[in-house]
Amino acid sequence: MSKKNPPPPPEPLDFFIWTVEDVGMWLEVINLGSYRQIFKENSVNGEYLEGMSMFTTEQILRFIRRCHMKWGDFITLCKELRRIKGLSLSLPLCLSLSLKFLQSSNLFDYSLVLLW
Repeated sequence: MSKKNPPPPPEPLDFFIWTVEDVGMWLEVINLGSYRQIFKENSVNGEYLEGMSMFTTEQILRFIRRCHMKWGDFITLCKELRRIKGLSLSLPLCLSLSLKFLQSSNLFDYSLVLLW
């Protein structure tokens, strides 16, 4: 009996209709698979990802805390969302939020500057 191939990753153009499972597969593709379970537990689907571009600073910080995300991983998530959304999610917003938080926490990390 032949082994079934895993399903292909979801189509980026349809990301706003992705299920929680589609988001999990996409996280694997962009090397953020370690967040797959926590995103599933928080019911992060394509509609949720679409709405992230409208999040306030407080909502973004709450999301990061709830998902226990590292800043570098959050920036990767923003970059990948920006790519699949046709540049509609602002990477500079992600970076400015990261820098603002790190500076206010006296944890400024110059490696963020290299992302520019």
